[in-house]
Amino acid sequence: MLPPVSRHPSHEGPSDPQRRAYGHADLTPPWKRNKPVPEVPAEPDLVVEEVTTGYCGAVVRVEKTAQGPTVTLEDRFGKQRVFPMEPRGFLLEGKVVTLVRPAAVAPAPVRPTRTASGSVALPGARARVARAGRIYVEGKHDAELIERVWGDDLRIEGVAVEFLEGVDDLPAIVSAFAPGPDARLGVLVDHLVPGTKEWKIARSVTSEHALVVGHPYIDIWEAVKPSSVGIESWPRIPHGQDWKTGVCRALGWRVANTGEAWQHILSRVRSYKDLEPELLGRVEELIDFVTA
Repeated sequence: MLPPVSRHPSHEGPSDPQRRAYGHADLTPPWKRNKPVPEVPAEPDLVVEEVTTGYCGAVVRVEKTAQGPTVTLEDRFGKQRVFPMEPRGFLLEGKVVTLVRPAAVAPAPVRPTRTASGSVALPGARARVARAGRIYVEGKHDAELIERVWGDDLRIEGVAVEFLEGVDDLPAIVSAFAPGPDARLGVLVDHLVPGTKEWKIARSVTSEHALVVGHPYIDIWEAVKPSSVGIESWPRIPHGQDWKTGVCRALGWRVANTGEAWQHILSRVRSYKDLEPELLGRVEELIDFVTA
């Protein structure tokens, strides 16, 4: 409900004798009537007075018609009337104005969001039917980390990730998979350093349609930046000790549950920025290879 409008006791028309003498609500002297008047957007709830009838009310809506734009005003009694939006056709706080259509509010630009891997996200994009090609990783933790960062990208590309539980049986697995032009195979190996057992196995299975790459870290845990985990650095564990158990002991974590430690590490990974470049480059290389 509008507040009482005190300009006129009634909305039927002007009651000022001087107004009636002029025969028009516009009291601007004739020699000044060609001067420009302010253009005011007819925003909702703006209270104005139509100069010809003296009808005073709040703007309800503006419409585009074949005869030109119109404005609907509502008086203090809730009655509505429609008026053409003619030049110099209204009074605002006693001054002549020209009502104009409010400027359309442009929608805020939609900024592209990015996936955890840094790729531009595609809102509403559906997962692609899985390709024949695959990416194999050594263990469950490797697969979980890749899902964490590259999961959205892999679903859109239709690439499935599976884990091997080590690389000792990789030659037999690759042979059974039978990589080909329409079924490429990518493999990510931990601690792929020249001269190691893993390096020799990788070389034996690499082909035109099978690519084996790796990072230099003993375990995928090390591929997470220490700063993201809240530590200064990953501890160096003497050769011959179980690496994960040694890490937990050195950091004061529960030694009996390395799975719990991994979940803590994984929870601190929010995007590619939490991973070392040596891992990032290798995973991107595998995705490009499998989807080529």
